[in-house]
Amino acid sequence: MKKEILIFTGIFLFLAIGMHFKEWTSHPLDHAAALPHAGAYGLGAIHPLIFTLTIYIVVLVFRGIVRLIKRLK
Repeated sequence: MKKEILIFTGIFLFLAIGMHFKEWTSHPLDHAAALPHAGAYGLGAIHPLIFTLTIYIVVLVFRGIVRLIKRLK
């Protein structure tokens, strides 16, 4: 469970910093404070969690396929 939380958090940070690098380096507190008013694809404040969960599920499926292939060998 701890490993999965670390993976989820890593994906979250990678996406947040990757997509909003300029905002996080110039004015991070203002950027975080504006989150409730975000309009990303109509998802609002929960868009970081939805995008992170989507990528996490893709990674999870990929890890499952790799684990299955290793088990079959």
